[in-house]
Amino acid sequence: MDPAELEQFRQFQQFQDYLRYTQSQQGNQPAPLPDAGMVQAPPSQPAPQQGGAQPPMIPPGYQLVPTERRRAPKWLTWLGKKVIAWVLAIVILGLAATWLYNHFFPNDSGKSSAQLAQEGGGKYHTNHILSTSPYEAVREVYDAIAQNLVPQACGRMDEPIQQKFAQDLGYTDCQVAVHELNRKVTNKNKYAESMPSYVSEPIPGDRFTISSCRFGIEGGPALGAFTVAKVPKGQWLIVEHTNEPTPCPAPTPTSR
Repeated sequence: MDPAELEQFRQFQQFQDYLRYTQSQQGNQPAPLPDAGMVQAPPSQPAPQQGGAQPPMIPPGYQLVPTERRRAPKWLTWLGKKVIAWVLAIVILGLAATWLYNHFFPNDSGKSSAQLAQEGGGKYHTNHILSTSPYEAVREVYDAIAQNLVPQACGRMDEPIQQKFAQDLGYTDCQVAVHELNRKVTNKNKYAESMPSYVSEPIPGDRFTISSCRFGIEGGPALGAFTVAKVPKGQWLIVEHTNEPTPCPAPTPTSR
């Protein structure tokens, strides 16, 4: 063996002696690797030297002890599991709350006025959802527009009339008409109460026309003439709409 190989073997022996010493000091527990400034670790497999020289062999009784990986404390593992459980619970509660909000407070975007009207009360054929007074049926349209409530305004009209009502007033559909007419309301209370809930004169039949101009609408735009018809369960439904002069002529005296 040449001097370089002998020096490597000597350093290797010194390294093994150091390991044995540290193990005896720690009760035969695995010792960490020594600091690089104390000893120099030998190469694991030195390349063969020219001339057929073999690398130094590990003497009998010497062995390298692997370093044991330290485990996290139990309290830290327990805390990590608790944090993950709380995060999952918060995510699940957030998803559930979002679903409940969308279920009870659905967004009106993307829905037609007919769908909104149906959601506002269902079917009048089987449910009592419309007014039992013909004048109140028209007044509710004014009140709903004052409050910017699409289902309540459009739902008082038969489905084909919802579109005609909007087009008569210059809008694409009933939903847009309600939103735009609401912008023109200057006094919600006066506007909603301009149309009476009833009049003292007898109802002329199961189908007749109620003129907005007859009652002098205040606080917002007049909406024209509404034809109402009596439907099942004594309810009144708006079945026709026509425009009236804008502005309305001076109202004629009438009993309310």
